[in-house]
Amino acid sequence: MNGNSIRTTVVIPNYNGEKYLDDCLRSVFASSVAVDVIVVDNGSSDNSLSIIEKHHPRTRIIKLESNTGFCHAVNEGIRACNSEFVYLLNNDTVIMHDTIRHLEETMDGHDNAFSVQSKMLKLSDRAYVDSAGDFYSILGWAFSTGKDKSASYYEHGVRRIFSACAGAAMYRMALLKKTGLFDETHFAYLEDVDIGYRARIMGYSNYVCLDSEVLHSGSAFSGSRYNEFKALHSARNSVYVIYKNMPVLQVLLNLPLLVAGFLIKILFYIRKGLGAAYVNGIIKGLNLCVSGEHKDKKVRFIPSRLLTYLRLELELLVNPIRKFI
Repeated sequence: MNGNSIRTTVVIPNYNGEKYLDDCLRSVFASSVAVDVIVVDNGSSDNSLSIIEKHHPRTRIIKLESNTGFCHAVNEGIRACNSEFVYLLNNDTVIMHDTIRHLEETMDGHDNAFSVQSKMLKLSDRAYVDSAGDFYSILGWAFSTGKDKSASYYEHGVRRIFSACAGAAMYRMALLKKTGLFDETHFAYLEDVDIGYRARIMGYSNYVCLDSEVLHSGSAFSGSRYNEFKALHSARNSVYVIYKNMPVLQVLLNLPLLVAGFLIKILFYIRKGLGAAYVNGIIKGLNLCVSGEHKDKKVRFIPSRLLTYLRLELELLVNPIRKFI
């Protein structure tokens, strides 16, 4: 905790976000708890920086020369923090008055919490959920629970999740020092699942606080829900997450279901006209794994964590059911 009792630093990665940034920052500075705010700009060519400088002079700006991706941007912000917690927030969001207070209270009530995500509602219609936490499955899929469902089913309380969506999630700085920061190999997509998976292997937990609400526009970075960039990077990083976090024996055990999961995804993206991009992403992911270039980032299997791996394996088996119920 720093000298002025501010417990949380809000880190907002930004790339050409002038359409959203002013509303986002206004909501953050109206928070019921005092926060520090850092905007990490990924080489924007629009008026983002002038908007911050003119209307939000309390904001600290970290200027990057080019678009280095989500992971590098937020890592730069996290390294600049001097607080107990860091709250990562997409620039296309608006938070409620007590959003951050609810997250801090949840952290205080769960000593083993690595992260706590806000409930993300659709900015276009807040009656529907955008994300109430991420789940990862034995099919190699990661998905947001509650996506497009009525917000009335996700009103109050704290729930365990597999990992937090980093578009609106608070992380405990002390534990980030143990897990390591976001893996910049991802560039974008599934980096939050990866870091949450690492934390779970180490015995920590991730939660969603349903009283902490954020309105989210969605796809401000990639431009649409389904596109070639997202299809390629999602496929590439899906392979990479498996390589990094599953011991070899676990990969072999799950291989039939993992292959089935990727085949289903290929068919899905073919229907979206993005099959080639998704297959190309899988190939890039496999090349990434066999190259050995990132073998130092693979989570080392420790026998004393065997029970944790078994619990996670059971969770991966159950999670596909959550996708459809």
